[in-house]
Amino acid sequence: MVGAYASTSSTPISSSVNDATVDDSEKDRTQQLRVGRLTKAHGLKGAIKLELFTDDPGRRFVPGAVFTLQVPTGSAWHGKTIELVELRWYNQHAVGFFKDVVDRSAAETLAKAILWIDADVAEQSDEEDAWYDHQLVGLAVMRDGVRIGTIGRLEHMPAQDLLIVKTPTGDVMIPFVKAIVPTVDVKNGLVTITPPPGLLEELPEDEADSAAAGAVPKTDSEGDSEPDAAASAHMTDEP
Repeated sequence: MVGAYASTSSTPISSSVNDATVDDSEKDRTQQLRVGRLTKAHGLKGAIKLELFTDDPGRRFVPGAVFTLQVPTGSAWHGKTIELVELRWYNQHAVGFFKDVVDRSAAETLAKAILWIDADVAEQSDEEDAWYDHQLVGLAVMRDGVRIGTIGRLEHMPAQDLLIVKTPTGDVMIPFVKAIVPTVDVKNGLVTITPPPGLLEELPEDEADSAAAGAVPKTDSEGDSEPDAAASAHMTDEP
């Protein structure tokens, strides 16, 4: 499942089971959920730090859990799965130990790999503000009470998820974060967005220049210009 505020995400693809062994109804009931990302090696015994994309690690990360790896095609791990031996916590950071990852060198080859698990589409989640991809695709996207398009698909990136919105002028990528997507109403088929200037349309040249500058300079008594202190401080803040 995917969330603007929660953290587990999914993509509507079939189970990793050989397609020849399952019928269409079985495949339609199964999809993969993105539940974590391996960040970097921890220690010398093959442990790897984890960024969790689930609010329920006690259910997802149990000994024996098998994850599909999302890695570059050139990686030796491409197309493979990995089995969890144990999940531990060090200074509030999740650290995983995996089968056949026996030393730091092996762990380093898995840095930035994304972990996926098979799950039943009908599975219900207790996570707040979290949705499966198939629940979001096709929803109308509203801005200031006006429909601008529909959600065509989702892209799951390491940093954040993106809504790909189909509009009359082409596809637009919308970061799926609460500041930009404050409301998701699956029941009524609506998603409300509050995009910053320039995300959906080109700014007029003078507005674009102002946005790039971040603030209008002020002039002191001697005629020299200096940036407004409050505006400069705002420019350095993370959104």
